[in-house]
Amino acid sequence: MKNEYFAIFLRFLRFGFLAWGGPVAQIAMIKDELVDREKWISQDKFKRTLAVYQALPGPEAHELCVYFGMIKAGRIGGFLAGLGFMLPGLLLMLLLSLAYTIYGAVTLLPLFAGIAPAVCALIARAAHRISEHILHDKTLIFAAAISVILTILQVNFLLVFLICAVSRSLWLKNQKGKAAIISAMLVVISLLISGKIGLQFSGSKSGLFIEGLKAGMLSFGGAYTAIPFLQNSMVGNYDSITTKSFLDGIALANVIPSPLVIFGTFLGFLAGSFSGALLITAGIFLPAFSFTLIGHKYLEKLIENKTFHNTLDSISAAVVGMLIVTALQIFLTTITSPLKAVIFAVALVSFYFFKKRLSVPAIIITCGVVGYLCNYLI
Repeated sequence: MKNEYFAIFLRFLRFGFLAWGGPVAQIAMIKDELVDREKWISQDKFKRTLAVYQALPGPEAHELCVYFGMIKAGRIGGFLAGLGFMLPGLLLMLLLSLAYTIYGAVTLLPLFAGIAPAVCALIARAAHRISEHILHDKTLIFAAAISVILTILQVNFLLVFLICAVSRSLWLKNQKGKAAIISAMLVVISLLISGKIGLQFSGSKSGLFIEGLKAGMLSFGGAYTAIPFLQNSMVGNYDSITTKSFLDGIALANVIPSPLVIFGTFLGFLAGSFSGALLITAGIFLPAFSFTLIGHKYLEKLIENKTFHNTLDSISAAVVGMLIVTALQIFLTTITSPLKAVIFAVALVSFYFFKKRLSVPAIIITCGVVGYLCNYLI
């Protein structure tokens, strides 16, 4: 049995080293080997399993690795599979974070001058693509619009979720007028009480695990939807984390083989060195492990519940609204010169035009080099 555990760990460690190109490429790689070639599960079973994880928060590719490890060798196999898949990205991000803190101020910052507009373009493209995927009817667009307004007004995210879910539920029951009135009332009430709702753990190393857990539990629709939660709670609340360093972390996560959400490790490192990085990483990935290791069979049943599914859809729409606002805020903060505007525009077009597996890291690195050369020549 020990040999089987070790073999599972090594197999998924290899997947981790090859995890370029984002979740679509990662899932395709896992499916090709374990479903198409080795027949661990049937095609239909894979489709149903993927549907379950796509409805849940967290990195789907990582959750699938935990699932495959579990069906092969139980909970220990699931844990080792998930650990193997995330380990290359974690170690690489720790090394890059260390290099950033040591050399960033002198050596690396000119390179990141061009990378920040490119990451801004990447977030804009992600907001568009996720919106297209999630906002597929008027009720979801309505919920996202409410979320945009409430996020701009800085209402606590839990209240945003509640308001969007209640309002959309009324709309689905053909009570549009009541939905509009109750939504307006809830907005006013939430503005009055949102400042009194704490749930703030920011600013200390002990709060990093909670920040990671919040991001891991609320990243519906892909890792990019974790951005609003980490940006709102960490930028400005930790002295070492600015909007610029936040974008640098996203850039680093895109040029290494890993789930994108590993950029949280970078933020944890800036806020609390190695221990801070491990705390926030543990929080981010804990739900991705727990959904399968503790309750996957129950989730498969729960996901068939229409009411639960509608609630998840409403929360997903609310998160999209938050992501749109965050993308706009980052754009206004980052694009502050003609050169940055040009790099942003070229990068945005490139992200839509080039769709190969290594296109994203190649575009980001190219923009970094261009920004560096322009700063050097100017």
